[in-house]
Amino acid sequence: MPKIVDHEERRNEIAEATWRVIVNLGMKGATVRNIAKEAGLSLGALRHYFATQDELLTFAMKLVKEKATARINEIALGDLPPKDKILRILLELVPTDEQKTAEMEVWFAFTFHKRYEGELFDANHDEIYNGMRKLIEGLDYYGLLRKELDKAVETERLYALIDGIALHALLEPHRLDRERIVEVLTYHLNSICADAISE
Repeated sequence: MPKIVDHEERRNEIAEATWRVIVNLGMKGATVRNIAKEAGLSLGALRHYFATQDELLTFAMKLVKEKATARINEIALGDLPPKDKILRILLELVPTDEQKTAEMEVWFAFTFHKRYEGELFDANHDEIYNGMRKLIEGLDYYGLLRKELDKAVETERLYALIDGIALHALLEPHRLDRERIVEVLTYHLNSICADAISE
């Protein structure tokens, strides 16, 4: 009896192979041939799932977003105090473990790849920027944000902080490890909130 192949699972496996190629060889190395080899497939088999390289790279990036979003939604639905919840959500957006490090490398590589292809970056359509805006709005909604602060400015500051931490943690993981990242994010949240958190 022929083996039944779950096509969505196979597409996800190919996307994860794409991440590994990008992490090891960069975007220039993310050729269909290299990805097929990493996924253990022939070129013809890979093209059965993705007709073009761009389609494959777009799917791989979409999977990064879906995985991060699923983790964040699970935290958001959990039973934690608002500020603790926000800290844990922020920790999902920076490289604090092997999985998130790979996702972040792919995210940065893909973002710069698109820029060099001539696509203009628009922060208003970036899910991380929108997420930062929602987190600041959430702090304000729960009466936790200091009243004198400008929410638009605080959104920009948090967005810049998360991007900066993500980049520096990728470049200097021994200096900016998980413990230090938690310390910096906790300090920042305490600086904009009326009541401190004790992480």
